Amino acid sequence: MRYATNTLAFCVAGLLALGIVMLYSAGMAQTGARYLTMQLVWAGLGIVVCFVATAIDYRWLKKIAWPLLGLTVLLLILVLIPGIGIIRNGARRWFDLGPMNFQPSELAKITLIIGLAAWAEWQSTRMREFKYGLLIPGSVIAVIMGLIFFEPDFGTTMLLASVCCILLVVSGANWKHIVPPLGIGVAGLAIAIMNDPLRLKRIMAFLYPEQHREGTGFQAYQAMLALGSGGSTGLGLGNGRQKLGFVPEHNTDFIFSIIGEELGVVATLAVVLAFMAIVICGLYIAWNARDRFGMVLGTGITFLIGLQAFINIGVVTSALPNKGLPLPFISYGGSSLVMMLGSVGLLLSIASYSRSEQPTLDPGDALEEPDTSHFHEPKPEQQELLPDSS
Repeated sequence: MRYATNTLAFCVAGLLALGIVMLYSAGMAQTGARYLTMQLVWAGLGIVVCFVATAIDYRWLKKIAWPLLGLTVLLLILVLIPGIGIIRNGARRWFDLGPMNFQPSELAKITLIIGLAAWAEWQSTRMREFKYGLLIPGSVIAVIMGLIFFEPDFGTTMLLASVCCILLVVSGANWKHIVPPLGIGVAGLAIAIMNDPLRLKRIMAFLYPEQHREGTGFQAYQAMLALGSGGSTGLGLGNGRQKLGFVPEHNTDFIFSIIGEELGVVATLAVVLAFMAIVICGLYIAWNARDRFGMVLGTGITFLIGLQAFINIGVVTSALPNKGLPLPFISYGGSSLVMMLGSVGLLLSIASYSRSEQPTLDPGDALEEPDTSHFHEPKPEQQELLPDSS
């Protein structure tokens, strides 16, 4: 377990450090050190949250799982109200907190996982039933995902749908109960995309990038140019050109392209390997958890980080349509960074209470062999008095 936690912490620290460096490089030509300063503030807060989450007993979260879900639903409703939530790029997803913004959908990611983990342990013997395995938890999932969908935030909706389906299966729900509503959800999402001009244009730009490279597909096309121009070792830190207005979201969703341009394929592969190591270590920690709650919670956090990184990298490399999800630990964004670091802290807390963390004897404290010198063979006359064992 020690190797898993050390590897996890090392990979997260490395990605966090890389993100801070790349944010300074990405913003120095336009906004100076603004991105760096704000990210350092959020990173400091996130590290504090991570240490607090590591120090507490993760099982305490079972007591506040339902209040957390209630708070999440309330915040998701408030952000949709004009005058309370602020609009950016046609989406109402943020609260204006003065010097910084807060995105409640980032909180929803972790609170929904905590709620499902608490439910899975509470109803562990009845998860195979339709009512307890899908109907009740599915209703809560549908409410939260519906509110996020209406922001609109299709990327987070699809991410949460994938993580929740995995958690229901891991919790013991019958997959035959999950497939029909999942199919209905996919069909509904497809219909919504077909009736949303912006999302439909993104799909068409993904299918026909050359035809849309001057329009909707401009950002993705420029990101591919950035990755291609970097080569194996990159143009050098700070020497990238695509960050000079060619890739509009180069500090958030498309920062992976700036890494590829300035540091090359070597750095991008290192990022991919780091996320793979995080997923492997997270699953090892989850599957060695002391209880069912820790197992489901750790699995959800691990897949949340892994799938979000997979989607972001897939979008930047044009393997997936544009979804608008940040790259964990690297992209600029306070809400996402704090929640991700807090989630890592919960993984470390699960590891500290795992079944494999059992006290072991130090080799120097090995028990001495018992002294048997005071035992002796019975004398012949005593042997005659012993009962015959035959």
